[in-house]
Amino acid sequence: MIHEELLGAVRAAVSVLGADPSRVVLEHPADLSHGDFSTNAALQIAKELKTSPRAAADLLVAEIIKVQPASVERIDIAGPGFINFYLTRDAFVHMTSDISAVGSAWGKNALLSGKKVMVEYSQPNPFKVFHIGHLMSTVVGESISRLVENAGATIHRANYQGDIGLHIAKAIWGIQKTGKDPHDVTALGESYVFGATAYEDDPEAKKEIDALNLKLYAKDPAYQLIYDAGRAASLAKFEELYKILGTKFDTYFFESAIAQTAIDTVRDALAKGIFEESDGAIVYKGEKVGLHTRVFISGKGAPMYEAKELALVKAKQDVFPYDLNITTIAVEQDQYFKVVEAALAEVWPELRGKYTHVAFGMMLLPTGKMASRKGTVITGESLIEGMRQEALKKMADRDLGDDKEKIADEVAVAAIKFSILKQGTGKNIIFDPAAALSFDGDSGPYLQYAYTRALSVLAKAKSEKIQASGAMAPVEPVVLERILYRFPEVVERATLENEPHLVTTFLVEIAGLFNSWYASEKIVDPIDPHSPYKVALTEAFATTMKNGLWLLGISTLDKM
Repeated sequence: MIHEELLGAVRAAVSVLGADPSRVVLEHPADLSHGDFSTNAALQIAKELKTSPRAAADLLVAEIIKVQPASVERIDIAGPGFINFYLTRDAFVHMTSDISAVGSAWGKNALLSGKKVMVEYSQPNPFKVFHIGHLMSTVVGESISRLVENAGATIHRANYQGDIGLHIAKAIWGIQKTGKDPHDVTALGESYVFGATAYEDDPEAKKEIDALNLKLYAKDPAYQLIYDAGRAASLAKFEELYKILGTKFDTYFFESAIAQTAIDTVRDALAKGIFEESDGAIVYKGEKVGLHTRVFISGKGAPMYEAKELALVKAKQDVFPYDLNITTIAVEQDQYFKVVEAALAEVWPELRGKYTHVAFGMMLLPTGKMASRKGTVITGESLIEGMRQEALKKMADRDLGDDKEKIADEVAVAAIKFSILKQGTGKNIIFDPAAALSFDGDSGPYLQYAYTRALSVLAKAKSEKIQASGAMAPVEPVVLERILYRFPEVVERATLENEPHLVTTFLVEIAGLFNSWYASEKIVDPIDPHSPYKVALTEAFATTMKNGLWLLGISTLDKM
């Protein structure tokens, strides 16, 4: 990439001058009149060279010119020593042609080549509804998985589900008290709310549910039929949602399979002095690493979530010996998970730094935060269906034939996914259905529509027998050309930071640039000698948009 070529030239120049090149970076000026790349390297090395930043810039430029990169037309020094680089016209022409030539490989990188990476996400619990938190985890986890895969890693998608524990006891107790059908997922959710409310409000109910919980761990046959029915119904419903969301897992891990391993792991670590006993419980004193104390085994001898996470670490390694594990968690679990990671680094020092997490924020509605215990939760299924119906209304006057239902499904999912991914992963979002379905900007459907518009241009060019060509480019590059080539840089940064929102921001920018260019230019024109190049640029835009949307898990559409 031009970025790497130019960065290498600047760092080489810094080295020749006897300064440290490790901190040198290239950026893109916010104002394109200041060039296509810029660096503040002169300001960084001026002290080392015992000169002014401006003088350091003069020395740097003199060295860079000696190996003038072919893609650079001119180099300017601005202000106290910022160095700005302007690319040649040919550089943009070649990049436009190269984008289409590499096709689906455009934007790929080798950051994780040869690495084995497990991404764990979604994590819904049987007997409870698939709520918006699970939806966010699924969307974020799938996008991170695609970024990892795009970076050359062998990817393994994992899903960890709580099919044992107090929430199951609450649901089964509720089923017994209300007589609801455990085969009905709606009834399961209602039974959980009933049991959870009783657990908080009725001391006698709490005693009964706690006792039932212990019996479930002991696999008491009296509850097995209800348990098996509810578990199967929940898992089947989750699979329906994964199909809609375009996610498929390689391995499913369940709490019930690792509960005993969790107890054994913690007790072994207790004997080694990693854990401590406290009031009958086994705890990890996180204060020794700047965190807080958490209970891993309760005073009653039951494994807590923390202990099960440790057992999960081992189970994952047995299934897929990873070089890196990334787990998506809700942001409110961030400190809890840091304690778990600190403990596992002591239990298995070889995994230190290989087991990490990405926290995502909450999706808020105008009524505020949702809580499944109170029954005010909005399910992932209901949100998708509601958006689907809104999409159908929005496209009611469009002639889409028999494809209207399918297109509505894809538009609805795109609207939800984009709304989740357009924020930094740790930030909360307020979901606005109308804005999410907008075809006019900053939305998933807007990006889909920009891609579809580009396809219609290419179809028209084909009918006019105008072939895309890098020849006869207009004298001046349009803004779209000066931004489009940055895509691989954006993808690399998104991968390194586990931040899909960097991709969404870039795609919104190029969609706006393409739409503005489309409105001001006649792209397909048999008598315009520049038309073949304009078609080539349209093709390059479509390729970039398609590859970018794939990284977000958003489908592209041939018509909308």
